[in-house]
Amino acid sequence: MSEAVADTVAERFTELYGAEPHGVWAAPGRVNLIGEHTDYNDGFVMPFALPHKAVAAVSRRADGVLRLHSADVEGGVTELRLDDLSPESDKNWTAYPAGVVWALREAGHPVTGADIHLSSTVPSGAGLSSSAALEVVVALALNDLFSLDLRGWQLARLCQRAENVYVGAPVGIMDQTASACCEAGHALFLDTRDLSQRQIPFDLAAEGMRLLVVDTQVKHSHSEGEYGKRRAGCEKGAALLGVDALRDVPYAELDAALARLGDEEEVRRLVRHIVTENERVERVVSLLESGDTRAIGPILVEGHASLRDDFRISCPELDLVVDTALTSGALGARMTGGGFGGSAIVLTEEPDVDAITKAVTEAFSAAGFTSPRVFEAVPSAGARRLR
Repeated sequence: MSEAVADTVAERFTELYGAEPHGVWAAPGRVNLIGEHTDYNDGFVMPFALPHKAVAAVSRRADGVLRLHSADVEGGVTELRLDDLSPESDKNWTAYPAGVVWALREAGHPVTGADIHLSSTVPSGAGLSSSAALEVVVALALNDLFSLDLRGWQLARLCQRAENVYVGAPVGIMDQTASACCEAGHALFLDTRDLSQRQIPFDLAAEGMRLLVVDTQVKHSHSEGEYGKRRAGCEKGAALLGVDALRDVPYAELDAALARLGDEEEVRRLVRHIVTENERVERVVSLLESGDTRAIGPILVEGHASLRDDFRISCPELDLVVDTALTSGALGARMTGGGFGGSAIVLTEEPDVDAITKAVTEAFSAAGFTSPRVFEAVPSAGARRLR
């Protein structure tokens, strides 16, 4: 499959630019199993890579020109001069790959230009990190073509800077690290403070289970205000509690910390979610490492309730997925991603997949919602060169 995709993308590159690419690379989207909005609070997250990926055919240039084209967006080739790249100057999809080039050059890496053709199967706006996949595939290609010798976590940092500063979206480090560093058959236990990683075995099929992604088709955008408000509220909570980040509030001392916040009710809710969510990640890691995978189901449900009631970033469609899946026999379910739309995940026994899919689809129809897209999430490989 990867070889066929690489061939298709390379052929289109040749049609566009008149020569074969110097190489083809791929970087996946991700699902976050547990650990939502903890990444910009120096906390714990646990994503895994999807089989859906962004693929890029790329060639070096030496003349300070960047040419960009996407198979997924109407329009021709966009040509930019590297010396003209500046933060928040571009409100189109091209900001993501251009931002990576800008971030590499800002960090002193000798990138002198490139021709890039992109194609992605990561659903856009579904909370599955389509933007991070675009960033990471471009970063990995340029890392190889310009012999920069950067490691996966370093590329992730540069991609995060591209999105924070160039695009203007205040995302944490999780999405880019997942795309760059995940391994097939594993979830990535990531400490976002020091970027230490552990690959945790997560082979559901071997245990007779499946993890479904339900894309509600409700689009969300990180660069809009609600995400930024939550982040600012978390920073306010840390400042009021006298800690560097909410990661530093021990779970055992949560009640005392909340009491110290007094009548700051909104901040109290945000703090409670982050501290309890970090503890949920640690519980899931412990259960997976002990082989008790089915027991993570109720923790996923706890996480959804916290995102719905404390962080307040769910929506009727996400809640309907979770409630319907649980009623239909799922082991666990929760929204995943930034919120206000996007996707939910459902952990289920293999024989129940069809019944749960049917129940959720029918519930959406009865509620008058757009029909959801349901697919299996298989823990897959991170970014790599295809040819």
